[in-house]
Amino acid sequence: MTVSDIIERFLLETLGDELSVNFNRNELAAYFSVAPSQINYVLSTRFTPERGYLIESRRGGGGSVTLIRVESDADDVILKYLDETLDDGIDYGKACAIVDRLEEDEVYTQCEAGLIKAALSDKALIAPTVAKNRLRGAILKSVLTETLRQKSVGDHDEENN
Repeated sequence: MTVSDIIERFLLETLGDELSVNFNRNELAAYFSVAPSQINYVLSTRFTPERGYLIESRRGGGGSVTLIRVESDADDVILKYLDETLDDGIDYGKACAIVDRLEEDEVYTQCEAGLIKAALSDKALIAPTVAKNRLRGAILKSVLTETLRQKSVGDHDEENN
């Protein structure tokens, strides 16, 4: 387990069921005996909008930071990503973060999420490197569109029963 993993786990445990948590970046860095840039790295890579988090940072005072969990309906999450520029492409890491978020929201099972990520991997996309992100974006957009359609059909079926 890396220091980044430990810091991430600490922040998630501190957040708990709350929607936000405030902390001082320098104090957190001192607690873990790391540079404040290590805290920035964890925040920017592990607590992204794709994963359902926002970061508010204030300069001065040692770097006050607020970590906010974005609560939203799974349909809203899917629509948000469909509205984004998936046509312009997406890298594998961000695509996986979106799929992971939808797995956490129980839109996808662990198996379904794994299959989607496998289909989006560089290994599966036999295309020139410059085209992979655009191809990945098109595939993800298609998967999200179908997910939304299936959810609508499922919701409609439940209403009729």
